[in-house]
Amino acid sequence: MSGGAPKGAVLSGLMSTESSSARWKSTHRALALFAGAALLSAIAIRGGLRRFHQPHAVTVHHDATHDVSPPLASLLDLKTSTSKPDCGDPDLGCGNSAAGIDAEAAGKPSKEFAVPPRVNASAAAVEQRSQGPRLPAVLVAHFEGLGVGFEGPQGSPPVRNPSDNSLAVGPNHIVQIVNTRLAIFTKKGVLFDTTGKVIYGAVATNTIFAGFGGPCELRNNGDAVVRYDQLAQRWLYVMPIFSRPPNEPEGPYSMCYAVSTGADPVGPYYRYEFKRPLFPDYPRPAVWPDGYYVPTSTSDDFIQKHLCVVDRTKMLLGLPATEQCMIIDGVNFLNNADIDGYGVPPVGAPNIMMAAGGAQLNGVFEDDGIYAWQVHVDWDQPANTGLTGPAKIGVAPYHYLCNGQLTSCVPQPDTGRRLDAQGDKIMQRLVYRNLGGHESIVALHSVNSSTHGGGVRWYEFRLNEHREPRLYQQGTYAPDRYYRWMGSIDMDRQGNIGMGYSFGGTPHYPGQRFAARLSSDPLGVMGFRETVLVEGEASQKNTLRWEDYATTAMDPSDDCTFWYVGDYLRPAAPSYSSRIGGFRLPGCLRGTVSGASFFDRNHDGRRTPDEPGLPHWPVTIAGGRSSTLTTDPDGNFSTWLPADVDYGDPTYLFSAMISRAPSWTATPTNREASNRAGVIASGTSYRVHLKDRDFVTSVNFGNVCVVKNRGGAGPGYWRGAVAQAILATHDSAWRILVDSTLHLVYADGSRLKVASPGSQSSERFRAWLSGDARTNLPYALSKQLAATALNIAFGRQVGNATVPDPVGGDWPTITKLISRVSASLAKAPDVSPQNNTRNDAEKYHSLLAQLNTNLGLVTPASPADCARPF
Repeated sequence: MSGGAPKGAVLSGLMSTESSSARWKSTHRALALFAGAALLSAIAIRGGLRRFHQPHAVTVHHDATHDVSPPLASLLDLKTSTSKPDCGDPDLGCGNSAAGIDAEAAGKPSKEFAVPPRVNASAAAVEQRSQGPRLPAVLVAHFEGLGVGFEGPQGSPPVRNPSDNSLAVGPNHIVQIVNTRLAIFTKKGVLFDTTGKVIYGAVATNTIFAGFGGPCELRNNGDAVVRYDQLAQRWLYVMPIFSRPPNEPEGPYSMCYAVSTGADPVGPYYRYEFKRPLFPDYPRPAVWPDGYYVPTSTSDDFIQKHLCVVDRTKMLLGLPATEQCMIIDGVNFLNNADIDGYGVPPVGAPNIMMAAGGAQLNGVFEDDGIYAWQVHVDWDQPANTGLTGPAKIGVAPYHYLCNGQLTSCVPQPDTGRRLDAQGDKIMQRLVYRNLGGHESIVALHSVNSSTHGGGVRWYEFRLNEHREPRLYQQGTYAPDRYYRWMGSIDMDRQGNIGMGYSFGGTPHYPGQRFAARLSSDPLGVMGFRETVLVEGEASQKNTLRWEDYATTAMDPSDDCTFWYVGDYLRPAAPSYSSRIGGFRLPGCLRGTVSGASFFDRNHDGRRTPDEPGLPHWPVTIAGGRSSTLTTDPDGNFSTWLPADVDYGDPTYLFSAMISRAPSWTATPTNREASNRAGVIASGTSYRVHLKDRDFVTSVNFGNVCVVKNRGGAGPGYWRGAVAQAILATHDSAWRILVDSTLHLVYADGSRLKVASPGSQSSERFRAWLSGDARTNLPYALSKQLAATALNIAFGRQVGNATVPDPVGGDWPTITKLISRVSASLAKAPDVSPQNNTRNDAEKYHSLLAQLNTNLGLVTPASPADCARPF
């Protein structure tokens, strides 16, 4: 409801800003206060809030009562037949007028909206007059909500106008409130395999206060709102009480709160009642770390709003709590910043509150500013609580759609009845996002368009270093001559913006649509074509009231899915139905894949710490988003990729580009990766199936070059004079190598042992190298082995170069190969044709001989020894 209480009832609510236990002042004092407030408002509002400033006294209310309930699932439905009427006096309206009752019937004549004024050039300049070029955002799920046709475990709800759709989404549930009725639905995920199954409802909203006592239990009031506190994983219900206590014509109103004790919406709740001296209409709860902020309107008849903040920390623990309230005169409908996501503002940061300019009651229907306050709450010293502002944020001029609320404006087919647009206010919700690099607030309201239809004016504000909101972008979404109005906006974790809204205008029946933009789209533009949530099938003829608000809510499970609820009519239906839908934008669900292209010296596809990365190596990605990236100077790469099956199969093929240089080749990928869920190694590629927030690491690609050996020298070299001089210089080292490290044999199979230091040892070794080994394979192999080991030991070639082992089938270093051959000689002296070791010995002899003559192939220790591949 956006108002509707009679003056007398509300005026008496203005008589005091004391606590709820204080006595109320006289009626003539209230009339004087009203007259003064109206005069101040008239002075201040001409052109908006630019000239108005007043101090704001803080009133502290202690909870009148609080308790903890049994699980909601066990509470009895408070039938309206056994409880007081929803609003007490049906003439109050209370956001909950009975079917067929509208503003005229409640004694408030609606205003037939004439031809809208011309939109000036500055306003027209920010209009988006065609739909975006992208395909519509995917509608990932949708189902029927409360309204005509709803059936739940507790039956069907009575349908009353306006619908006042409130929606909240948790990890496993979706909760909807429409005025006086509540329902809880499943959401596909950990607990449920389907979305949209009713598990609780429809029940009276005050069911949650069963056994609590007082007006919260007694009155099933309209305008109840539900939020999901993602930071605490709790459900929050706020239900205003629009009736005074029985036999107390000047007694207090109440505001009722219920905070779940956990994430289960059908579990127990901490319940609170706070007495209010002022009429608590149109509550708009917002979650902030230091409190639950709940602005309300005190009347439709004069310009005054009421901001109250309750102690969130105490209420999450079920402890006695207080609320602090301030009266703000001369302002439009208020919204406080409501956190989405897990990025929180800095500790102690004030909440941001905003309002549109103009004043319908004073006949001011346009402005060129949005007005912002900083709200600071001090729970220890309430005297320090206060507001800073309002500060005007200059925006493109706007004119209220239909000149504001309770006006007959939006045309429908088959009837002269037009619908109300609530064009005088920023709609629910004012969404805050901390995206790491910046903090954003998004908002919208309904404005006239240059095509004489209705458009959605939307904004993104960003906070500066003083935590002051500044306009970052704005647009009026009015792509044709029809009406788009009463929207609700949100922002996902990637900074993408989506908004749901009512759509209609002859020949279209009123229904619900969704438009969106990626954060990379041009500023001020909704880059996606509209997605239709539900097409209207009939006109609403029984009342002009068409919702007082709708709601978007962000899914906390992925922080990407926009959930939106709005109304439509079925053919011949007596009143509205509602449709709930989830929308998601491409690229928000995503995972990260990281790895490296490395120099795979041992050709095994597994990267070891001593294998260097290959910088600037191309890695190709084929699949939902084909692209090529290159590794960084250390050979590493990392990339995020969409992981949303609704935008295509999120399976990607990663491959390292194979060099055109003939010496280079790619080694098979690490087979161990196939043991990981969603990652399969295949040849020299990885197939990666991504899920949201996956962190797939070690997608490594081995690339290697193979060149001819350099620095080899055979047995003939090591028996020559130059080599003998090297041995003499390293007398001890070479003898230890020959006698202890290597197993070298004579032709008769006995092991070579050189003598003590001196020329005798050198001569013995030289003679051993000169012997005829043509008919003796172990002796021939020994001589090649000795030459290879000496080449490595005394710097003729690099021992860390790798070679293909013809026996082991792998690529060991030459140093390791020497150890293998030596070990084979030690344990297999019999190399007759009947023994398999002869084949091994022949293979090793051939390999070592090729290395020592520089005909064998090796992989260098460093890629710098290879020609550049690209």
